[in-house]
Amino acid sequence: MLKTFSGLQILSRYYLFTEIIVMQSSKVEKYRDALREASPEAVLSYMNDQHPGKLMFSSSMSAEDQVITHMLTGIVKNPAVFTLDTGRLFYETYDLIEKTNTRYGIDIRVMFPDRQAVEQMIKEKGINLFYYSVENRKQCCHVRKIEPLQRAIKGYEVWVTGLRREQSPTRNDLYVADWDENNQVVKVNPLLEWSEDQVWDYIYAHNIPYNPLHDNGYPSLGCKPCTRPVLPGEDIRAGRWWWEQPETKECGLHSKHEKGR
Repeated sequence: MLKTFSGLQILSRYYLFTEIIVMQSSKVEKYRDALREASPEAVLSYMNDQHPGKLMFSSSMSAEDQVITHMLTGIVKNPAVFTLDTGRLFYETYDLIEKTNTRYGIDIRVMFPDRQAVEQMIKEKGINLFYYSVENRKQCCHVRKIEPLQRAIKGYEVWVTGLRREQSPTRNDLYVADWDENNQVVKVNPLLEWSEDQVWDYIYAHNIPYNPLHDNGYPSLGCKPCTRPVLPGEDIRAGRWWWEQPETKECGLHSKHEKGR
């Protein structure tokens, strides 16, 4: 039987929802003020103190994420770290997961897409559907990335990412702390203002394991069919979904405006 709500119930729910948004906005503003001049390590430490046991880090095994893993394991004992195995990654990425676990004594949780959803998508649109339209590519990203992330993030309050502002035009409006409405968590970007040189200087200084493909023209890595080496002078993310325009080059994991897809 379809449940109906009175006008008063609807109004009450609206005010409750509005109150929650205001509360979360106030909390995020407090974090931004506290972290305005903070180092990445200080950001991680502060957020872990504010949300003990409720901070999780999603690693794509990128250079930036390897830096955060190194920092986080020095701050949090047995940190919650997960990665998404889309089923179409580079071999070198799998190898790096193993090396990272060994180096830091952690167990990165590997999240997989729903088997039936993948099979149905391929049956309907083909195994390489992403080359034919932005809509198809976003559907593939939703099935292989967004849905598994939504499962992994449940129960946590803080989502740590390795996003940097200079990586893409789509990341110009980010903050060190933000409210992720799609996943209902505080999203934290400790390396937001770092340059690519700072990332690599830190990796070399601390002998952090990284994907060897970075040394062979791949500054940004994702799924193998959707990533190519960049050419001299190209933007660092030019090799990701290279057949699309720059303004569409996000998988949806970090979109403020897309719910689901």
